[in-house]
Amino acid sequence: MTKSISDAIDKVSVTEAKLKQFGDILDGLQTTEDKKKMLWKEVYENALADRTNAQILFDDLMLQSRGNTANHAMFGSIMSKYLERMAKSNDQILKLAELIAKEEEENTQLSTDDIYNQIQGT
Repeated sequence: MTKSISDAIDKVSVTEAKLKQFGDILDGLQTTEDKKKMLWKEVYENALADRTNAQILFDDLMLQSRGNTANHAMFGSIMSKYLERMAKSNDQILKLAELIAKEEEENTQLSTDDIYNQIQGT
């Protein structure tokens, strides 16, 4: 098995674990509507996919640009856009953490950082 296939399988496994952890967090929200939980899970899944895809594309261009000034000049702005996409995905995850913290506020006093860490699996 090639390293890239092995890495892809590892990323899928990590993503599945993160989605399960996020689902567990949502399941703990007893008073939240199922529709809202479903939408939040979809947003989270899309944010992870966007971030992963942008990372793959960024890494590819980084390898092509490393040590090559012409390629760096040609791909630099595109690489910047991939970094922006990853940052937007992170912002979406942070917004979800804020929404969940707000929902949890009635039952417990979890901070946004705690929920974000749980979402990230740390």
